[in-house]
Amino acid sequence: MLKVFLTRIRQGYHTIAYPEGPLPELPPRYAGRPLLDPGKCLAGCRTCVEVCPVEALSRDDSDALRLDIGRCLFCRACETSCPRQAISFSRDFRMAAASRRDLVVGPEPERLAQALTSETRRLFGRSLKLRQVSAGGCNACELDTNVLGTIVYDLGRFGIQFVASPRHADGILVTGPVSKNMEQALLATYEAVPAPKIVVATGACAIAGGPYIDHLQTCNGVTNLLPVDLFVPGCPPHPLTILDGLLRLLGRIKA
Repeated sequence: MLKVFLTRIRQGYHTIAYPEGPLPELPPRYAGRPLLDPGKCLAGCRTCVEVCPVEALSRDDSDALRLDIGRCLFCRACETSCPRQAISFSRDFRMAAASRRDLVVGPEPERLAQALTSETRRLFGRSLKLRQVSAGGCNACELDTNVLGTIVYDLGRFGIQFVASPRHADGILVTGPVSKNMEQALLATYEAVPAPKIVVATGACAIAGGPYIDHLQTCNGVTNLLPVDLFVPGCPPHPLTILDGLLRLLGRIKA
């Protein structure tokens, strides 16, 4: 037993201080919230729109460039193909939103996720239990979600935990494009969660279908099947993006 205590002392304290303290170091190749600079675009140029594999980029009626980060795979094909560097990817991991339209990056200021109603926060603010549903995903989003349970992120310190049964949960966290084989299982899981309940769509697949969008065997994510309270973009989302979105939903981060 003494050896166990000594080993624990030598290991020290590994949990990050976020959101109260400094941010952990992000990987050098990390691609966060995209930044658009339409002033650099060449007239009539559609290079970035044409190279996007999931049609996340578009031009509206006023020819303004828009990027749907709910669809974006963060492959950076648009960034590398642009001859004028009009698109770049920042290192800002704060991208989760409460509304699907808030995921569209354009000239307007960013709109991050807002806290739930005061009544819902009273119920979930100090203890939120989630049932994770992998609805046909590739396991990338599932792996980064599982990372939240490690000592580095220690999701439990915020009162947020994943549970094995939907009957013990306050909501579901969905990953994957929702394959046809998983559609009924997802709906049954949602029905088994007692009301009031929340839905978190995690990753490009769960939000809009990801690389499987419009495939006959998928439902293009959970958005068309259930009311979603939190959209967490990414392919896969960084654990900090998921954590930041959950804390904003519970009113733990307001800036």
